[in-house]
Amino acid sequence: MGNMPYGGATTTDLHDNNFKMIKANARGEDSGFNLFGFIPIVSPSYADAMRDLHTEVNMEGRSTALANVAQDRSTMYFILFSLPKITVTADIIEFTEDND
Repeated sequence: MGNMPYGGATTTDLHDNNFKMIKANARGEDSGFNLFGFIPIVSPSYADAMRDLHTEVNMEGRSTALANVAQDRSTMYFILFSLPKITVTADIIEFTEDND
């Protein structure tokens, strides 16, 4: 199984009082399973890690965004298998009316 990086970039101006922090360092994780340490049986999913992150805070129906998004990959190795994991962390912000 390969890895196909993708991305989408949007620029937003975060200034003075146009946003408030909903949750700092929200975290989503997904784990997989490799046989003999390198044969993937179940691969961790970035999409599932993002879904897990979104369940931390109810973002539906609100003007929210993720800021400072980071992705970490780690693997725990055992004698006959390994457990790869993807962790996504982000700050969740909500936009407010500009008070200029």
